[in-house]
Amino acid sequence: MLTLLAVFALASLLLPFLVAWIGPRAFAVAALVPAAAFVHTAMLTPQVLLGSAEDPAVLPRESVEWIPQLGLSLSFRLDELSWLLALIVTGVGALVLLYCRWYFRDSKEGLGQFAAVLLAFAGAMYGLVTTDDLVLLVMFWEVTSILSYLLIGHFHRRGASRRAALQALLVTTLGGLAMFIGVVFLAVDAGTSSISRILEIAPTGPLVDAAIVLLLVGALSKSAIFPFHFWLPGAMAAPTPVSAYLHAAAMVKAGIYLIARFAPVFALSGPWRPITISLGVFTMLLGGVQALRETDLKRILAFGTVSQLGFFTIVLGYGTSDAMLAGLALVISHALFKSSLFLIVGVIDRQLSTRDVTEISGVGRQAPLLATAGFLAVGSMMGIPPTIGFVAKESTLAALFDESLRGSPWGIVALVGVILGSILTAAYGARFLWGAFWRKKDAAGAYMPDTEWPSPPFGFLVSPVVLAAGTLVLGPLASAVTVALYGYADDAKAPGYDGAPLDPGYLALWHGLAPALFLSLGAVLLGLALFPLLRRRGWDRARRLLPFTAQDAYYAVMRSIDRLSVVTTSLTQRGSLPVYVGTIFVVLIAGETAALIAGGPANAQLSAWHTPVQLVVAPIMIAAGLLAIRAQKRYTGVVLVSVTGLGMVVLFGTSGAPDLALTQILVETVTLVTFALVLRRLPARMGEHNASVGRVPRAILGVAAGVMIALVAIVATGSRVAAPISDAFPQLAYELGHGKNVVNVALVDLRGWDTMGELSVLVLAATGVASLVFVTHRADRLSATRALPEGSRRSRRRPLVETTEGVRVQTAGDTAPRAWLVGGGNVKPENRSILLEVIVRILFHTIIVVSIYLLFAGHNAPGGGFAGGLVAGMALVMRYIAGGRWELGAAAPADAGRLLGGGLILAVGAAVVPLFFGLAPLSSAVWEAEIPVIGHLEFVSSTIFDIGVYLVVIGLVLDVLRSLGAEVDRQTLEMRARGVDI
Repeated sequence: MLTLLAVFALASLLLPFLVAWIGPRAFAVAALVPAAAFVHTAMLTPQVLLGSAEDPAVLPRESVEWIPQLGLSLSFRLDELSWLLALIVTGVGALVLLYCRWYFRDSKEGLGQFAAVLLAFAGAMYGLVTTDDLVLLVMFWEVTSILSYLLIGHFHRRGASRRAALQALLVTTLGGLAMFIGVVFLAVDAGTSSISRILEIAPTGPLVDAAIVLLLVGALSKSAIFPFHFWLPGAMAAPTPVSAYLHAAAMVKAGIYLIARFAPVFALSGPWRPITISLGVFTMLLGGVQALRETDLKRILAFGTVSQLGFFTIVLGYGTSDAMLAGLALVISHALFKSSLFLIVGVIDRQLSTRDVTEISGVGRQAPLLATAGFLAVGSMMGIPPTIGFVAKESTLAALFDESLRGSPWGIVALVGVILGSILTAAYGARFLWGAFWRKKDAAGAYMPDTEWPSPPFGFLVSPVVLAAGTLVLGPLASAVTVALYGYADDAKAPGYDGAPLDPGYLALWHGLAPALFLSLGAVLLGLALFPLLRRRGWDRARRLLPFTAQDAYYAVMRSIDRLSVVTTSLTQRGSLPVYVGTIFVVLIAGETAALIAGGPANAQLSAWHTPVQLVVAPIMIAAGLLAIRAQKRYTGVVLVSVTGLGMVVLFGTSGAPDLALTQILVETVTLVTFALVLRRLPARMGEHNASVGRVPRAILGVAAGVMIALVAIVATGSRVAAPISDAFPQLAYELGHGKNVVNVALVDLRGWDTMGELSVLVLAATGVASLVFVTHRADRLSATRALPEGSRRSRRRPLVETTEGVRVQTAGDTAPRAWLVGGGNVKPENRSILLEVIVRILFHTIIVVSIYLLFAGHNAPGGGFAGGLVAGMALVMRYIAGGRWELGAAAPADAGRLLGGGLILAVGAAVVPLFFGLAPLSSAVWEAEIPVIGHLEFVSSTIFDIGVYLVVIGLVLDVLRSLGAEVDRQTLEMRARGVDI
C-alpha cells in the first residue's frame, strides 16, 4: 500500500510532462495507476475476507515508524470496509481517467496540471480509506480538500469556478479543523491514534462524546450534509469528470466512510443518532425537493447526490448490523449509478454544448446506447429490480422496518424519512430521464424538433456504459456481495445493542412478498406519479418556500467577515509608516521596561572596547547615524544608513566572524540596490509632499528605543548563570553536521527549522513585492533569450531590438555592430557605458563561479547557500545596471517564481526525506571517497538544503530586479508614451 501511494505521487509528478508530449492520450496511461491499485486490492480479497471472518491478524497491513515520540506511524490496514472503499476509489478512478481521454480531446490549456491533480487526488483518497492512523487520516483528509479546490477551480478564468472552489475549500476545511480537534480528544483519551485499537478499546465519557460530535462535523461537511450541503451543487462548475469522481465516488464518500468506520462502536452514544438521523433525513428530503426544481442536468444530479448522501448518513449512522450491510450496498450502488450518470451528462454537454433540459429534445432515440445506460443507472437509483440499487434499498427498508417494530423512535423517524426520500428520488430520477432523453413539447403543445446529435467516439461511452452495466450485474450477485461484506457487518454491533444476529442471506434479489418489497415498489410508483404532476403544476418555476438559500446565507456570512475585516483594518492600519514604527517602539519600550524592573538588579560587565578597531569604527557609525537624521534627500539618507551596516561588517570581521561579515556586506549591498530601485519612483527630497511632523516626539521615542536596546544588551550579557550551549556548537557542528563552519552548520543542521521559516518569509516577501508591481498579471516578459534563434554563440551576442511585435535579435544584415551585452543595444546612448559593459561581460561568469564556490565551501569555510546566492544575485544586478531590463532577461531566462518554489521544495525535501528512513528530520548523512587527482572528497546531505537556500536567494534577488527594476522601467516607458508626466 505504501508502494502504491508512492507510485501515485511519482506518476502525478511525471504526468504533466506526459500530457505535454502525447496530449489527452496521457489520461489513458494515467488510468493504469488506479487500475493497478484496483487489481492489487482485488488480489487481496481472500486475505481480507479470511481476516475479517476468523483472524484479524491475517488482514493485510503495513506500518513504518514515523514520529515515535508521539506514537505515530505510517500505518495502513485493509479490512472489509477499507477494501470496499479502495475498490470503489481505484476502479471508478481508472474509468474516469480513461473517460478524460475523450472528454478533453480538444483541450490543451492547463491539461497537464489537471491530470496530475486528478491522479494525486485518487492517490490521496486511496490513502485516506486504507490508513489505520487517525492523524494520518486527517492529513489525507486535508490533502483531498486542497486537491479538490484545484480540480473544482480548473476553469480558473471563470468567476463561478473560482467562487465554487473557494466555497468548497472553506466549508470542508472548516469541518476538517473541527474533526482534527476531535481526533486529538479521542487519541488522548484512548492513548493511541490507531483506528483499529480505538475501536477495540471503545472509550466512553464526556470527552469522547465531544470528540464524536467534532468527528461528525468533519464527516458531515465533507459529505455535504445540511447545513453544509450547499457547496456540492456549487461545485458543479468543475469539469464533469471531476463531478463524476469527487462528488459521486470519492470525496463525498470520505465523510460516509468515517461514519461507517465509527458507527459500530459509537452509534448508541448520546449524540450520535440524533445528529446523523435528523440531519440525514432533512438532507435527503431537502436535496430531493430541490432536484425537482433544477433545469441543469448536472445540478439535478448534484442535489440528487446531496439527497443520497443524506440517505447513507441515515442508514450507516444507525449502526446496526443489518443497516450497516444495507448501507454498504447503497454505497456500492451509488458509486456505480451516480458516476455513470455524471459521465453521461458529460457526453451530452460535450456533444451539444448545453445541459439545459428545456433545450434538449429527442436525444434518446438518436443515442440508444447512451440512453440505455442512463435508464439502467436511474433504475438502480430508484431501486428497480434487478439492479443492485433495488437490493440495497429493499434491505435498508427491511432493516429500518424491523427497528421500528422494536419500538425504536429513531428507527421510526429513519423509516419515514427514507420512504419519503425514496419517493422524491424516483421523481427526480424520472425528471432526469425526461430532461436528457425525452421528446419535449413547446408552449403551444407541439413536439419540439429533435436536437441534432453528433455521434461521440465509442471510447467516450465506455466508462458510463461499464458503470451502468455494473449496477445490473451486481443485482443478481447480491449473495456474493453479502459474503464480501458479512464479516464487517456482523461485527458492527454497538456496545449494548441487543438486536437479532445478522442473516447470512440478508442481501438478496428476492426475499419474497415482504413488507420492504411493497414499501420499495410503492415509493417508486408514487415518485413516478409525482413527477408529471409537479411538472404540470410548474413546480420548477414556482417561488421558493424561503426567500433565501443556504448559499445565500454563506455569502452573507462571508460579506460580514469582509466588512468586519475592513473595519478592523481601518482602525488598526492607519496607512502611516511612522505610526506603525512608533507603535512597535512604544510596545518594545513598555515591555522591556517592565521586564527590567521585574528582573531585579543586573550583573552588568562593561568594557570600553574589545579591539582598537572599535574605537575607529564606532564614531564613524555614530556620525553616519546622526547625519542620516539631518539628511534632506532620500538617497543620501539611505547611503548614510548603509554606512552603519558596513561598520558592522568591520566589527564582525575583527571579532572572529568572517562568515557574518561576508553575509552582512552582501545584504547591505543588495539592500542598497533595492532602495535605489524604489527611490526612482519617489521624490528626491524628503518631505516634499508630506513634511515630517512631530520631530521632538520622534526624537524622544528614537532615543528611548536606542537606550532601551542598549540596556537590554548590557543586562542580557551579564545575566547568564549557566554555560551557553554555543560553547558546544563547534563540536556539535563537526560531529552532527560534519562541518567546520559553525554558522553554516547551525543554519542547515542544528537550527534548520528556523532557516526553513526564514526561507518561507523570503518567498512570501518576494511574492508580495512582485504582486504589488505586477498588478494585472505575473507573466514573465523579460526572458529575452527565448526570442533568440538557435545557432552559433555569436548570434546570442547580437543586441536585442524592441519592435511593436516584441523583441528580435539583429541579424547579420543589420548595420549595428555586435555588442558586449545583448541588451546593450536597447539602452539609450546617453545612458550607456561601454567600459561598464566590458567589465560586466568579463566579470559576470567569474562572479557566478565564485558564488558556486561559496555555496559548496560554506560547510567548512566562510560562505554557504545564503552568501553564494547573494553573490550570484549581485552578478545579476551588474547585468541589469549595465544593459537594462532586456539584459536581465538574457542573463536569467529562468522564471523567478520557479526558482523560489524549486528552492523551497528542495530545502523541504532535504528536511523531510530522513523521515522515510526512520531518522529525525534534517538528519545529515555524509559520503566520503578518495578520487584520483582530486583527492579526498566529502559530500554532506545538508548541502542539498543549502542548494535550496541558494536558489531561493537568487530567486528573491531576481524577483526584486524584475519587479522593482525591469517592470517599473517598462511601466515608466509605457506611461511616458501615453504622455503621462512622472
